[in-house]
Amino acid sequence: MSETYDFLFKFLVIGSAGTGKSCLLHQFIENKFKQDSNHTIGVEFGSKVVNVGGKTVKLQIWDTAGQERFRSVTRSYYRGAAGALLVYDITSRETYNALTNWLTDARTLASPNIVIILCGNKKDLDADREVTFLEASRFAQENELMFLETSALTGENVEEAFLKCARTILNKIESGELDPERMGSGIQYGGASLRQLRQPRGSQAQARQQCSC
Repeated sequence: MSETYDFLFKFLVIGSAGTGKSCLLHQFIENKFKQDSNHTIGVEFGSKVVNVGGKTVKLQIWDTAGQERFRSVTRSYYRGAAGALLVYDITSRETYNALTNWLTDARTLASPNIVIILCGNKKDLDADREVTFLEASRFAQENELMFLETSALTGENVEEAFLKCARTILNKIESGELDPERMGSGIQYGGASLRQLRQPRGSQAQARQQCSC
């Protein structure tokens, strides 16, 4: 049976090895914790159809390996991504310190306009915390990122992270800031249902551009 949806968004899950990226993806898609999680080799893939602001959106999610030796392979998947979860482990200062490099990669290789949500994973291990909420919140603010702390184990904020990112992309499409027609936008129309809306939106965006000239 073919799925029907209004939009398709390409998503990435990026960050250092051991931060729980695959577990986050598994929790989001299967609604359960992945017990036997090994390090991802290269790239894993998952997809889910969600309801965002009254629209049906299919998320195509590429979970990338965090180990340096796979970096050249995973970088090729960045291209044309509309959104990303940038993940660190709240119990590991090392994974937090690496965030700037991951962020640079995402904005350089995917798109400067990629919508990114910073996820401080393993919130359930609060007693072993090495990175404070406030510190990470400040990093997110300085780099214009959204921010949530998540737990792939309990499921806390996992769905919200993906939906928040998708909602922001949808808002940018509706405001004309993102154009699904543009090559490499990481966004596709999902069916005939929205084609009639293309013209008015395009005209609005054009009018806005003329105003800002």
